[in-house]
Amino acid sequence: MNIYQAIKKGNNILKKKRIKSYNLDSEILMSEVFDKSRADIVLNSNIKLSDKEIIQYNKLIEQRSKKKPIAYITGKKEFWKYEFFVNKDVLVPRPDTEIIVEQTLKLTKNKSRLKILDIGTGSGCILLSILKEKKNFYGTGIDICRKTLEICKVNIKKLDLINRVKLFKSDVDNFNYGKYDLVISNPPYIKKFDLKYLEKDVYDYEPKIALDGGIDGLLEIKKIICNSYKFIKKNGVLILEIAFDQTENVKRILRKNGYYIRNVVKDLADNNRCIISIKK
Repeated sequence: MNIYQAIKKGNNILKKKRIKSYNLDSEILMSEVFDKSRADIVLNSNIKLSDKEIIQYNKLIEQRSKKKPIAYITGKKEFWKYEFFVNKDVLVPRPDTEIIVEQTLKLTKNKSRLKILDIGTGSGCILLSILKEKKNFYGTGIDICRKTLEICKVNIKKLDLINRVKLFKSDVDNFNYGKYDLVISNPPYIKKFDLKYLEKDVYDYEPKIALDGGIDGLLEIKKIICNSYKFIKKNGVLILEIAFDQTENVKRILRKNGYYIRNVVKDLADNNRCIISIKK
């Protein structure tokens, strides 16, 4: 069996399981077997697989057929310009979340030295991507999960940012270390009773603690906004990722806590995804 034939077989298995990205996933998993790029796999699809390679590939396809996310199977995910190590203890980084990086870089294009706080840092993909782009920025990440912080440490080392990042195991309620020019967060914002309607890939595998925003989806967002006075400087910027239908509620909470709404940014599907506000 050659690469082409094996991928075709993988396609059929994943297609039957109603996995929309069946062809892409089959190719990515084959690239894992050979430790080559997906392009190399496609261009060399006539290469024959050994028995060992076939067994390895079939095992990967079986995992994906059970809806396990590709990123958890391969242990990596591209975000912004960089590759991040991920596992079941952190959310899989999403393209929509790159909006936070993009907006931060726009807002700080004329700034040479800033301190950034990332609340619920997870894999570190947002904070570390910003620090890679801005060589004189320094970051602090907090998260309530020790295992999550260990993943972030791996990515800090991988991206050579050890000297510019500090991590703390802390809830935002109890955090009170330093003052920051910019606070960023992609908090849990899905309503508790909506979790069961998520895609099986997400609901069965990704950490609920990073998804569950309480009864109204605003529990963690409220915590961040209400506690931010402790660590954000006057005229400091707060950037939050939100659900598409939370805009007005989040604006109201921000205004009540002394923030001026700078703008709301839409995601790739033209839904409201990110609110940028300034502390008065």
